This record gives sequence, C-alpha cells and structure tokens, in this order.
Amino acid sequence: MMAGDAPELSAQERAGRPFPVSWDQFHRDCRALTWRLNEVGPFHAVIAITRGGLVPAAIVARELGVRVIDTVCIASYDHDKQGELQVLKGISEQAMKLGGGTGKGLLIVDDLVDTGKTGKLVREMLPDAHFATVYAKPKGRPLVDTFITEVSQDTWIFFPWDTALSYHPPLRDGAA
Repeated sequence: MMAGDAPELSAQERAGRPFPVSWDQFHRDCRALTWRLNEVGPFHAVIAITRGGLVPAAIVARELGVRVIDTVCIASYDHDKQGELQVLKGISEQAMKLGGGTGKGLLIVDDLVDTGKTGKLVREMLPDAHFATVYAKPKGRPLVDTFITEVSQDTWIFFPWDTALSYHPPLRDGAA
C-alpha cells in the first residue's frame, strides 16, 4: 500500500447497515420460505450451498418432508471479505441423477443471495433447479426463484450463528 492509500474495506465495513437476525426470526423466515416452496414442489432433493445454506436447508427439508439432502461447498468469503469463488465440493452424482443432470426437481437453498456470484456458479451446475434463499439483495435477486425478505445492497446481515449474546452497559452511567 502506498502512502495516502486507504486500506481496503471489508464487505461488512462497506455495507454500513447492520441487520441482526435472531434464531427465532431466522426460523420463522425459513418456515415462511417453506410455505412458498410448498406450492412449487415436490422436490426430489435439497441442495444446500455451504455453509450459510445448511441451516435453512435443514429446516426446509424437514418441513417439506424431503429426505435427500446434498451440499455444494463454495468458498466466497473469508470472514467478511469476498474473494474468488472456489468449489470445494461439487454436487453428488446421486443428486445429479435425481435432477436428470440439469437439476429439474431439485431445490437449491442458501441463506442469502448477495452479489449473485455464488448463485450464478450454482445455476450453471443446475440450470433447471429451483433456487430459494431466505434473504436477497438487489444484485443477486434475479438469480433466485423464491425468497422471503429483500434487503438493500448496503445491508450486512448478522446471522445468529455469527453472533453471541453479550452484556451492553446502559447508555447513561449509573443507570444499571
């Protein structure tokens, strides 16, 4: 970095608008997603985009009665910096067969579609699959077939598995 250059901001720092989501809220949003998906199915299998898609995929699969769950493992974030996509594990041969090689009858689930880079890569793998996310940002929204809540592009979602409860002192000294 040269003198006078500002350090690169993380995705979280660029986002600016915090949107904390509790376990209860996330579960309610996943169930709401399932209500919408129930009208679209049935599905042969659920494909979770890891890691964020694991929790919503488990909830959706349970509610829809889908027993076959697979993962596609893609690394795109290093804590809070988005980088190059890496496919760490592809979709299993068995799941691909259930979807006829194109994803027909398969449900892809993720927690969030942000820029759409990950979604585009998975869409290329399974072009005929139904793609659902709990949350969607404007840049990635066109890639998703079903979602529950749209948030602005400058929003940073704090998922319950990324946060912990902690004590915060009162604003006014001595108010406790």
